[in-house]
Amino acid sequence: VKVDRTPTVVTPASAAYCNNTTVPTATFTSTTTGATFTWTNDNSNIGLAANGTGNIPTFTATNTTNAPIVATITVTPITANGCLGTPSSYSITVNPTPTVTVPTNDIYCVNATVPATAFVSSPTLGTFTWTNDNVNIGLGANGTGDIASFVATNTTTNSITANIIVTPTVNGCLGTPSSYSITVGAIPTVTTPTSAAFCNGAIVPAATFTSATTGVTFDWTNDDTTIGLAASGTGDIPAFTAVNTTIFPIIAKITVTPTTENGCVGTPFDYTITVNPTPTVAVPVNDIYCNNTLVPATVFANTPTGGTFAWTNDNINIGLGLSGNGDIAAFTSTNTTNATISANISVTPTVNGCVGTASSYTVTVVPSPTVSVPTSVIYCNSDLVLVTSFASSPAGGTFAWTNDNTNIGLPANGTGDISSFVATNTTPNQITANITVTATVNGCLGISNTYTVKVDPIPTVATP
Repeated sequence: VKVDRTPTVVTPASAAYCNNTTVPTATFTSTTTGATFTWTNDNSNIGLAANGTGNIPTFTATNTTNAPIVATITVTPITANGCLGTPSSYSITVNPTPTVTVPTNDIYCVNATVPATAFVSSPTLGTFTWTNDNVNIGLGANGTGDIASFVATNTTTNSITANIIVTPTVNGCLGTPSSYSITVGAIPTVTTPTSAAFCNGAIVPAATFTSATTGVTFDWTNDDTTIGLAASGTGDIPAFTAVNTTIFPIIAKITVTPTTENGCVGTPFDYTITVNPTPTVAVPVNDIYCNNTLVPATVFANTPTGGTFAWTNDNINIGLGLSGNGDIAAFTSTNTTNATISANISVTPTVNGCVGTASSYTVTVVPSPTVSVPTSVIYCNSDLVLVTSFASSPAGGTFAWTNDNTNIGLPANGTGDISSFVATNTTPNQITANITVTATVNGCLGISNTYTVKVDPIPTVATP
């Protein structure tokens, strides 16, 4: 009678593996010669069959869950005579491939604080390594653990993007990397027109804004809508008609703010639009002058002040040139006709390059009047000299006359026509009086004209 010993089996120590790693061959040994082995696996999800005989060959550990799974391997030795030994067990733990939850892609502006990023692994309690493919955003090239907050940077003119790749490790198992992006928008700049001045009623050309940063939009404000431009708008400013109904220049400040497509607001930029009013000029009242009198200098005054003047004259026969600039110097009026003449003086002001509304006035020049007098006559002593009537050219004049010899019976002077009078001569010889007549028309003293009145004495006879 032969009695076999109860066989024993030596199994591997329990061990843990990562999903998709190779579990090495499990070789069983026994103190009993010739023993064989059968084994069972209570969790085939680890990638190992539910049972088998002999040693366990290498296999790939699997775990499609998000938590460790454990399989208990029970090995039973059997002698060559069929005697079963005491089963022995060990475990194989398969840890899942860990995953990590990362933030969603996000966008920040230059100098903004990017908040700290805390990663979450599945299973929990993981550790993390990360890489950054663009250190220009202000974050290092790599690191471990969570990412501390940092200040976003971008020294370019356009947005830059960094891809952050995070790899988790849980229970010594390297997980699947996950990535997210951080975009840092540039601080946009804006190029605006230079400040400029325009005249009331002029067309202000369209203002086109540009930026070195692509995809920029522009918002603008105007602090004085009286120039004819709205208080605010978006995009370029269309052409508009400049308006200024005052007597002073109006200065409007246009503030343009650029914003990138990522919402990053740039530094506002200002320029000004000055609208100058339409200048006006004060001219003298219409006036009348006599021929050959001094017309005083004319000083023009404009609103706003500081302008220049251009003037024209439609009748140079008054003694003034056809046109000129600035004030009009004094000149001597002329009128060589026998009728009143007038000239229209039109004055146009210019202030700050803006041509104003012309104003005009007239200068009227009355000719020097002449007077018609009788022909020289001879009267006898005691004759009745009839009324002497004078005629002026132009008509309508008044007259003043002088007589240089009152012995003829006429006063030394008078006005108007000369009334009839009795010629006298108390001398034995003929006497002569020179009558000088001067006409005044429209206040203008004319050229004197003279005629003579001779009075003969009554002759006497001497007898022997």
